[in-house]
Amino acid sequence: MGRGRKNNAIDGQWNARTIEMMESPAYRVLSVSAHRVLDRVCIELAHHGGNDNGKLPVTYQDFMAYGIDRQAIPPAIRELVALGFLEVTQAGRPGAGDSRWPNLFRIPWINCKNNTQPTHEWRQFKTLDDAHLIAIAARRASARPRRQHPMTSPPLRVVQ
Repeated sequence: MGRGRKNNAIDGQWNARTIEMMESPAYRVLSVSAHRVLDRVCIELAHHGGNDNGKLPVTYQDFMAYGIDRQAIPPAIRELVALGFLEVTQAGRPGAGDSRWPNLFRIPWINCKNNTQPTHEWRQFKTLDDAHLIAIAARRASARPRRQHPMTSPPLRVVQ
């Protein structure tokens, strides 16, 4: 017999996700936008040859070119971080020209060539309800505190 190709071999690059993770409450409550953001960061890891986990630059333009609405990106990232599927190792900065830079990401559940051990934070969620509450809270949270309009802020009380 020859040393031919196995029937179940996969052509090209691929990304493994364990069945345990895919069946976990945390994974099951992810929004569609969160799945897309996670997929795009995994694609970036593949573009880096499986190296540089923790230094994966993904811009808003990259996410939008992948089909994610601009307004859906920040809530999806917060959701993934809260549920343990993503880590932002360096926060990006908006700006013009050379003064801006993208977020840098780490995928904590992937064992990469740079000897980073997987941490599997997503395992801490034991029920769908727990994971769902965390996901909702993360999506609703804002990176920036909201400013109150001066006309709607409560009146100042003078203490005598």
